[in-house]
Amino acid sequence: MASLNRRKFLVAAGVISASALGFGEEGLIREPSSAVLVRVEMALARLPTAFDGFTIAQLSDFHYNEVFTVTPIQKAIQIVNGLHPDLVVLTGDFVTTSVFSRKPELEAARAAEPCAKLLRALRSQLGSLAVLGNHDVAADPHLVTEALEAQGITVLRNRSQVLERGANRLWLCGLDSMEGHPRLDLALQGVPGNESVVLCMHEPDFADAAARHPVDLQLSGHSHGGQVWIPGLGAPWLPLYARKYPRGRYRVGELSLYTNIGLGTIRIPMRFNCIPEVTLITLRALRAS
Repeated sequence: MASLNRRKFLVAAGVISASALGFGEEGLIREPSSAVLVRVEMALARLPTAFDGFTIAQLSDFHYNEVFTVTPIQKAIQIVNGLHPDLVVLTGDFVTTSVFSRKPELEAARAAEPCAKLLRALRSQLGSLAVLGNHDVAADPHLVTEALEAQGITVLRNRSQVLERGANRLWLCGLDSMEGHPRLDLALQGVPGNESVVLCMHEPDFADAAARHPVDLQLSGHSHGGQVWIPGLGAPWLPLYARKYPRGRYRVGELSLYTNIGLGTIRIPMRFNCIPEVTLITLRALRAS
């Protein structure tokens, strides 16, 4: 294991050195502002047919910075608005805290206000829902929540919200980050056990716990896809709670999971083979044969 980690580190160092020499836009190195649209269909066994075709646009890991992330956020908003989704979900980390920075946590939390002002431009039929990420909780969860809700973005902290189409219902649940106090039991209070549930949770590895509950789909972020992804090796480094399910779609027991690669960056403003992502999830009802 130590040898493999050393190999990953050496390869990653070579990647970063190469990027400094300037790879072209069409190569594996991409500017962090070059977001791509990823379309995913998720078939859910308990989804009512009334919600077949329901679309959710997912954005994650903004890490607002007036120099590095305004452009990718704006471009992502343009992509989402061109899709006309039913709902937008924002799966956390609107701000950045770091052990390597002297920036006070309260100052870091204040970045939520300009980030939220950008995100209020998102358009969908049912508006935008959000959950907090580990950086948001470490900075000031109340300040970040207030900034988002002041711009009309509903923040779900261990609670749920129901969507209705006639007599049919779909539940959206949101949890606090693992840095806070995630309580899936609280979020599921009042949710009938036979109705479909989409869970928004910043950290994807929580899926192991969610799979033990009546949850159909979990939408997460947190990993940034590693920011650097080496073909054949994967990411040299992944954060805690994003090491099992770092990117894309997974099946965990009866639970479907999607991990969004995110928009922003931390530590260094670069990505390798890990392009920022806007995800459009289309829900599909499984019909009995």
